[in-house]
Amino acid sequence: MDTPRYPAKPQPGDRVAVVSPSAGLAAVFPHVYELGLRRLREEFGLEPVEYPTTRVMRADPRDRARDLTAAFADPSITAVLATVGGDDLITVTPYLDDDVVRANPKPYFGYSDNTNVLNHLYRLGIVAYHGGSVLVHLGRPGSPHPMTFGSLRAALFTSDWYELTAAPEWGDRPNPWTDPGSLAYEPEMLAGEGWRWQGPQRVVRGRTWGGCLEILHWLMATDRVPTADELAGSVLIFETSQEMPSADEVFRIVRNMGERGLLASFPAVVVGRPKAWDFDKPLSVPERLAWGEAQREAITRALAPYNPDAVVVFDVDLGHTDPQLIIPYGGEIRVDAVERRIAVRY
Repeated sequence: MDTPRYPAKPQPGDRVAVVSPSAGLAAVFPHVYELGLRRLREEFGLEPVEYPTTRVMRADPRDRARDLTAAFADPSITAVLATVGGDDLITVTPYLDDDVVRANPKPYFGYSDNTNVLNHLYRLGIVAYHGGSVLVHLGRPGSPHPMTFGSLRAALFTSDWYELTAAPEWGDRPNPWTDPGSLAYEPEMLAGEGWRWQGPQRVVRGRTWGGCLEILHWLMATDRVPTADELAGSVLIFETSQEMPSADEVFRIVRNMGERGLLASFPAVVVGRPKAWDFDKPLSVPERLAWGEAQREAITRALAPYNPDAVVVFDVDLGHTDPQLIIPYGGEIRVDAVERRIAVRY
């Protein structure tokens, strides 16, 4: 495995690939997708380029891999953005042309099921970016969230250190995409309570690895994760999806990472705020807050036997909640438990 290296960044006016290597939900919710494309043009000055499977549901994994490989191969494309997540990208990455991708590194933006691609690029030695969905974040109802867009703009166009900050308000209850009229109003938001820190007061600097916790479990099952030695000194980042795995399931997944020997590799762990509301599980606000507390307790309990001295930060806005901060995947992060600050290098 190569040491991850940062690819060159796009400039305003550049062409960027918009791909659907996971679910082709751009075909199902075109009103959300078109809003995301418009903001990509107007807010970021980038020209989106679609591929044959971008607006196709249930496209053959080989065709999706062919589009993703083509996006990396095209010299006129300077970044690659995933439209959304899904649940079968693990069947796509084996068909990627690794020689082409390795020879043409570009910033790749995606999260959730795109953890499959992020991990694949990590193992090819390419820094990628956890976050920045075209539908979810560029197509946010109402107006763009300033924290999301500030982070995404910095990740797209700069290579500097960027200070992450705790969100003063957050949400995990999205507007229904099935109703085009829902794009006109802001989603529900709750008051932020800041990050929650555990462990020793020290500064940890390393490279990131991780992603959506459920996908990491799949990757461990298929033996597609780096070894403990390859991850030594890295900072683990993870978050949970809209499927809302229970605290017991989260405990078991993290425990399994420990049994694989991975948890001891990480001097720091940064955990995203858990999503605690979905359309088929509409929890009340008190139930959502209790859900988050149960998740934190489960993770703390799972970490204890394998890495009791890790610096742990909970409720960082890096996953399926709103806003979303972009995290370089395989890139540098500094977790300062003395000053209680986190910075990443884009």
